[in-house]
Amino acid sequence: MPRPTVGSRAREESMMNLKSFAAAVALGLITLGGTAQAQDKGTERPNVKVGDRWMFVMRVISGAKLLERAWVVTSVSPTGIEGTENGKPLALTPDLSIIDSPREKHSNEKLLSFPLEVGKQWSYVDDIVFNDQFLGTVQNRTNMSVAVLGYEKVRVPAGEFDAFKLEAKGNWVSPQASGPGTIQVTYWYAPAVRAILKKEEQATGVPTYITELAEFQLQP
Repeated sequence: MPRPTVGSRAREESMMNLKSFAAAVALGLITLGGTAQAQDKGTERPNVKVGDRWMFVMRVISGAKLLERAWVVTSVSPTGIEGTENGKPLALTPDLSIIDSPREKHSNEKLLSFPLEVGKQWSYVDDIVFNDQFLGTVQNRTNMSVAVLGYEKVRVPAGEFDAFKLEAKGNWVSPQASGPGTIQVTYWYAPAVRAILKKEEQATGVPTYITELAEFQLQP
């Protein structure tokens, strides 16, 4: 039986390398395609349903838990979402921004604007009344610019999820403050949980607050 020559072995190795390379490329395309499909599915407004529940935990950065916010949806319509926060009335826009809650009231919060896509930008002006457990009642007006920065995996106490990363930056003025201040909010919206699952808030004169999703239960 003839022995393979050096040239034939080289050709065989070359063919094997090409096949391995092709397989790797194909796997990469499948992985990228899966990520793109997952992102595409999340660009539209979520189908929030009666009975959806989320538990958020808020704390100061590197600090102890400050409070828990348990949201339960009781009514959904084309004009808005109603529910409870810790058993008290909660009203949200169709895009999941807060209108009225036990902790805060907003005239025009717009943290999300569906459909979402990386690179999308918008702005809004919002009058806010906070009922803060430490500061009491605080009023301010924010002027914000928002950008969708990317799509990535984020881990919170409720688990790890694919999420859109957004950033809102701007300034605020308040009749209770001597001058204006700046504010920056970085947050992640996860289509799989129909909610903003993490938010980091930095503003002039106050600590950095972090809110994370601790648990959730969605209706099918």
